[in-house]
Amino acid sequence: MAAITPTGGSSLNSVPSPVKAAITTNYLDFTSGSNDWSQQYLPDLIEQEAEVYGKRTISGFLAAIGAEEAMSSDQVVWTEQGRLHLSYKVTAYAAGSNTGDLTLGQAPGSSASAASTHGIRIGSTVLVSDGQANAVVFRGLVTHLPAGNKITVAPYTTGDASGDIADVSGINTTTLAASGRVFVYGSEYGKGTNGMGETTGNNPVMPQFTTFNNKPIILKDHYSISGSDTSRIGWVEVSAEDGTSGYLWYLKAEAETRLRFADYLEMSLLESEKGTVGGSVADNSINGAGESFGTEGLFKAITARGHVTSGIAGTSAVDDLGSFDEILKKFDEQGAIEEYMLYCNRTVSLAIDDMLAAQNSYGSGGTSYGVFSNSEDMALNLGFSGFRRASYDFYKSDWRYLNDISLRGQDAFNDIRGVLIPAGTSTVYDEVVGRSMRRPFLHVRYRASQTDDRRMKTWITGSVGGNITSDLDAMEINFLSERCLVVQGANNFMLLN
Repeated sequence: MAAITPTGGSSLNSVPSPVKAAITTNYLDFTSGSNDWSQQYLPDLIEQEAEVYGKRTISGFLAAIGAEEAMSSDQVVWTEQGRLHLSYKVTAYAAGSNTGDLTLGQAPGSSASAASTHGIRIGSTVLVSDGQANAVVFRGLVTHLPAGNKITVAPYTTGDASGDIADVSGINTTTLAASGRVFVYGSEYGKGTNGMGETTGNNPVMPQFTTFNNKPIILKDHYSISGSDTSRIGWVEVSAEDGTSGYLWYLKAEAETRLRFADYLEMSLLESEKGTVGGSVADNSINGAGESFGTEGLFKAITARGHVTSGIAGTSAVDDLGSFDEILKKFDEQGAIEEYMLYCNRTVSLAIDDMLAAQNSYGSGGTSYGVFSNSEDMALNLGFSGFRRASYDFYKSDWRYLNDISLRGQDAFNDIRGVLIPAGTSTVYDEVVGRSMRRPFLHVRYRASQTDDRRMKTWITGSVGGNITSDLDAMEINFLSERCLVVQGANNFMLLN
């Protein structure tokens, strides 16, 4: 921060006082030009800094909903469990004699187009649907396992004596091959059979799992001030976002640099993405061609492995309870975690408030005065911080990051309007530790060892301030962190855009 210098050119005495006190070595002398002691009125200096933007920092989101844990490697690897039951998409159909061959695609919810393998065995009883709005559903028995991710299904009941799937009453084999679904609900075998009948393809069903990884990135910042400027003090009374209060002089800028860096640590784990290795400008600028760079942030993880809605409050442009129920249906498909935290911008927050208020209209003129006494003298509260729908509890909170005009606020960056994050913990297999562990769905991993902790490093260099490390006539305060975000169970997260 620049020192206070009179317009007439006189300077501030350079012997600082350890406390704010008017003594002979730290006064401001008006002795030249029009600013001298002959003036009847000296200017009033308002020492207290005006807080015109409220709280300016956005950090604290990840600390509130996640945890932090040290790591010593260049990447973190974790494994997420697969689904328990056997369910697949149907991608093709071929008629057979008293049967029909179904070619299986990936399990519902997967982004892949084809199944690399499946776990359906001979003797399994399956439920088959053509996947239409007015679906035709029938039950069948798996009789053979042809090559190429196929199962041969004999329907239990058909429309005529031939018994082919094409003869199932109401079935459309074209739609079956385009959007059909099949899942195993049990098995059936004849009397006196040996084991599970045919041995081909009857191996044990092995659990399916998916391995994910992420790598930390290194963030840096620094603040510098010359030795000359440190001796020219200008007092400013402050009350900073990090709890700092009192009188600061040249280190006020350092305090703000530290706050801004703390925000960068959080925003980087929200916005970052992994780079494309091999010749890109960012690749060559950071690590040199061929080395991995970037990290997967929260938004990219949800986009790749979670759910994204359209509209404001729900999955359509209409902000009503029905549109919000579409979100519940998505969560039902993913295991029905019952508690969610909703962090959103002002537009979504107001839309949800209006949606909920519309469900609670009573009292004079349809106005809800109060919950218990319904008194018109009570203050009318039109905001909701939480609500319950079906078996789900939602806790809504306005997110400063999405409202601040200098960040994602307003319409310049309106691709993300909110995020739904499951509460609680998940169980995953940690490849490094070698066992299953329970962790929050979101947690930060930072590099650390017995000799160096890179969670948030701060050190001073130069020859000013009593810490002499070089002949540089300045004080440099350095900041560094190396970290990444682990998003476990991203299939339970949802972005509102």
